[in-house]
Amino acid sequence: MKTHFKTIVISDVHLGTSGSKAKELTNFLKQHTCEKLILNGDIIDGWQLKKYGTWKKKHTRFFKRVLKMIEEHNTKVIYIRGNHDDFLDQILPLKVGNFSIQRDYVLKSGNKKYYVTHGDIFDSITTKLKWIAKLGDIGYTFLLWVNKLYNNYRTTRGLPYYSLSQMIKLKVKSAVSYISDYETQLAEVARVKNCEGIICGHIHQPAIKQLDDVLYLNSGDWVESLSALVQDEDGEWDLIYYNETHTSAAYSEEELDELTEEEEPIDFINQLNFLNRSKKVS
Repeated sequence: MKTHFKTIVISDVHLGTSGSKAKELTNFLKQHTCEKLILNGDIIDGWQLKKYGTWKKKHTRFFKRVLKMIEEHNTKVIYIRGNHDDFLDQILPLKVGNFSIQRDYVLKSGNKKYYVTHGDIFDSITTKLKWIAKLGDIGYTFLLWVNKLYNNYRTTRGLPYYSLSQMIKLKVKSAVSYISDYETQLAEVARVKNCEGIICGHIHQPAIKQLDDVLYLNSGDWVESLSALVQDEDGEWDLIYYNETHTSAAYSEEELDELTEEEEPIDFINQLNFLNRSKKVS
């Protein structure tokens, strides 16, 4: 039995990296339907794919699941460009049927409006000093590698998953201060946009909180938190976590065959050039 929502928001999947939980996300989408699916940035990690990332079958299966949601449930999909998928600048804006790629988006729900943005454009480190941001990305990748080893150890001891990297970030005073400043700044952006709420990602910290007159919503990520924002038919928002709610999903014979073929080489730049040419023709 699938659970239906008015809107589902996911962000920071980082497809193409070893830390991406693409299989879990595909499983999550198998068990839910929605009128609107917002992919709020950093869905594909172009930074790492250009260097040492690897595109795998499970990453392709995620997009196949999204296309099935469009086909079977007429889901409207809005893909917001993030900083790790800044290669999308080459084709923005793009709309094909129920699928669109945009820089930002205003979600209207009843008498309320929510400004949807990945969040990186408000991060001066990312936008003005990109080389520093990429240096930080290397350190974060290393932290995720340590986190993977740690959880492999916990698995052998029969212990549940624990995000060591999340814990470390929350212990560092500068990180806690940055998160607070980020939330305050994003709330101000919503006011400037004349919206009652802000929907973002980027910092991998899922949250729903009222900041004075603005509702701040962060969908988290699918590397550490495995979280999504969901909105019911009454317009109410909630955060759900895969590790708390998932059940095993059945795979088709085609998908089972794909599970044995992990790596799927992809020439990313050529694919983008093809999309850009197609856009110009249309």
